[in-house]
Amino acid sequence: MDSHRNGFAVEPSGIGPLLRRWREARHLSQLDLALEAEVSARHLSFLETGRAEPSREMILTLANVLDVPLRERNYLLLAAGYAPVYGETGLDDPRMASVRAAIEVILKSNEPRSAYAHDRHWDIVMANAAFIRFLTILLGRPPALEPLRVAPLPRLNVLRLIFDPNGVRKVIVNWETIAKSLLNEAFRKLAWARDEALQALIDEMLGYPGVPERWREPDLEAPRDLILPTELRLNEKVVRMFSTITKVATPNDVTLEDLSIESFYPADSETARILAAPPWS
Repeated sequence: MDSHRNGFAVEPSGIGPLLRRWREARHLSQLDLALEAEVSARHLSFLETGRAEPSREMILTLANVLDVPLRERNYLLLAAGYAPVYGETGLDDPRMASVRAAIEVILKSNEPRSAYAHDRHWDIVMANAAFIRFLTILLGRPPALEPLRVAPLPRLNVLRLIFDPNGVRKVIVNWETIAKSLLNEAFRKLAWARDEALQALIDEMLGYPGVPERWREPDLEAPRDLILPTELRLNEKVVRMFSTITKVATPNDVTLEDLSIESFYPADSETARILAAPPWS
């Protein structure tokens, strides 16, 4: 079988190791998974060792129980010799009109708070007017974004904005905390995805000046912060903001599953007062 098919890298060692990898990632024994998937533990063992070949329906059943991301389900199917079943439709495609409308509603409803949508590589795909105004002030120049429109390629990247000394990094007071948290999240994604673009992006971030050498070692066991305020220095004043992430519910398209909408809120009353005053309004 070819090493690539339909744009996806095919697992050369077959589907067995992949199934075992996902089962172990979910901390399930073969018996636990077999019970939840309503198959025999013996059959599951044969699938993992390559002594039996799974049907397409069996792969999708196990992937559903294991809560495998849609992109990775396509890889599982390819590794077993089946065609992918989950599409990846560009957000600017006419078929995504209803999705774009829903994202616009969410972004617009956050005004006057900043909000934007990004993909799995933290590329900004859409933003509201408040986010664009805020980013313009932070960068000292308007970004290549129009309110509530799908951003053209190449897109602004959140990681680059934060790691580049000429980006918003220069105004982030707690830069090391924020940058390390984002880098850890990127490493976590890479741990379960065949994603050369993400690996290249991580390597690029590690190459920026001032990035500690110790960050090259993934810290996958580090606990995620429940709330991680970002502290920004604006006109000699420090504002504290936190963000929330919204995901599209039960997506059936890889693009939708990869999409996240981040909204920003003042973390204290002083920040709310500063952001409500010109030139931040």
